[in-house]
Amino acid sequence: QVQLVESGGGLVQAGGSLRLSCTASKSIFRFSAMGWYRQPPGKQRELVANITRGGITNYADSVKGRFTISRDDAKNTVTLQMNSLKPEDTAVYHCNAPWSLQNWGQGTRVTVSS
Repeated sequence: QVQLVESGGGLVQAGGSLRLSCTASKSIFRFSAMGWYRQPPGKQRELVANITRGGITNYADSVKGRFTISRDDAKNTVTLQMNSLKPEDTAVYHCNAPWSLQNWGQGTRVTVSS
C-alpha cells in the first residue's frame, strides 16, 4: 500500500482558486492513473479528475474547464488546480489511484462560500 497525504484545502469565496497537492509515500509511476475524488457533505465520493501515466486527462463535466490535474512522477505528487470555484465544489478532496485503489488518506477540506 502507498500512503497518500493531501493538502491545500481551505475556505475560499466563490470565484476564487485553490491548489491541492497529494504526496505519495512511494512511486506513483507504478499506477496507470492517478485521480482526485471529492465527497460533498452527505453525498457519495466521486471521481472528478484523473491523469494517466502518459499524461492523458479526464474530468467530470461539473469541473471541466475549471480544474486542472497534473502529476510529477519524480516527486510522487499529484496536483489539482481549481479555479472559478463554486459553492457546490465544497467537499473533502482525496487523491487515489482509480484502478488500483490504495488506503484513503485524510483528505483535505475545501469550503466555498457564496
